[in-house]
Amino acid sequence: MAASSILRSASLVPSHSDLSPSPLDRFKVLNNASSSSLKSVRFQNSMFGSSIPCESLVLRNCNARSIHPIKATATEIPLPVEKSKGTGKTRIGINGFGRIGRLVLRVATSRDDIDVVAVNDPFIDAKYMAYMFKYDSTHGPFKGTIKVIDDSSLEINGKKVKVVSKRDPVDIPWGDFGADYVVESSGVFTTVDKASLHLKAGAKKVVISAPSADAPMFVVGVNEKTYQSNMDIVSNASCTTNCLAPLAKVVNEEFGIVEGLMTTVHATTATQKTVDGPSMKDWRGGRGASQNIIPSSTGAAKAVGKVLPELNGKLTGMAFRVPTANVSVVDLTVRLQKRASYEDVKAAIKRASEGPLKGILGYTDEDVVSNDFVGDSRSSIFDAKAGIGLSDSFIKLVSWYDNEWGYSNRVLDLVEHMALLGARN
Repeated sequence: MAASSILRSASLVPSHSDLSPSPLDRFKVLNNASSSSLKSVRFQNSMFGSSIPCESLVLRNCNARSIHPIKATATEIPLPVEKSKGTGKTRIGINGFGRIGRLVLRVATSRDDIDVVAVNDPFIDAKYMAYMFKYDSTHGPFKGTIKVIDDSSLEINGKKVKVVSKRDPVDIPWGDFGADYVVESSGVFTTVDKASLHLKAGAKKVVISAPSADAPMFVVGVNEKTYQSNMDIVSNASCTTNCLAPLAKVVNEEFGIVEGLMTTVHATTATQKTVDGPSMKDWRGGRGASQNIIPSSTGAAKAVGKVLPELNGKLTGMAFRVPTANVSVVDLTVRLQKRASYEDVKAAIKRASEGPLKGILGYTDEDVVSNDFVGDSRSSIFDAKAGIGLSDSFIKLVSWYDNEWGYSNRVLDLVEHMALLGARN
């Protein structure tokens, strides 16, 4: 999908950040094409997730990791995240200014360890970028400052950000901008071969904000410690895998998972249709998003086996797309190896949420609903009241996630983890 020529299409087809096919942040290639050149490629607008703000301005220091997840709203400027001594800011570029691209930039403005130096999107000029960044129908306006300097520059909270409009990543001068890391959030360049075009343009590392068919996949809080500094292109997995994996990790380590099924009840995304329309590969996915609960496929559960090899082949699942704007929820039903009551499982999850997974895995025993998690920066918030224990070996667990804001925080946490490891080597 690395394209030297990209054609836009006004049609929309379902597929999402976390539901099986690699999600698209803004546009998606519909036909197979070589990474070297595409003479005729059709794209479809799409997005990646859905949401932004956060519950509090509390810093989340993760003792077991070198990263520092934070909680902050998308509309407010939160407290800065303290960076490890001896390293400068990590300079990044963003390719694709859709939902995830914009939210990654919002999150970056709240951190003192990240400096976004450039944004590339072939379909959005500087004025429209500023408008889309400033206003958000779900999360409200950005409360920092943003202004257009000229056709190639924005100023955000007093810092200059270059604006580029290139269709082929090779033509984006990341090296000239000093962007060592590129967040690939277009949804298009999701394989190692395609994402490597950013390296040719001067970037040193690429983090794909979507599942990848062949790039190493990492979920912060689960397997980021297995990252090695010679890995130049990695995937941050999907928002649903980021919700499911920490929960599955705790349960498996404490009680063992024999097998399990997952359902994600997922908020609407931009890849869906506003009214019924053609969707040749997924007929049900072509039905109107605001009118239906739509069954869909997802690779999120199987992907857990990539970040937790001990669970490979033990989990699978499906999705329901529902007509809500933001926040999704995972329903995980598992058979346990060790006998345990539902109370035992809840206690183990709570301990993890207050310990090594603090800031990644949350815990609530309140009467919450989906809107209560809009803007929550954690990857997964376990709902103690929603789960059920059928027996001492068969349980259902429920966990919420803001499928945009939480995920965007993890993208930058992964970038910073890579940067810190690179600084030590």
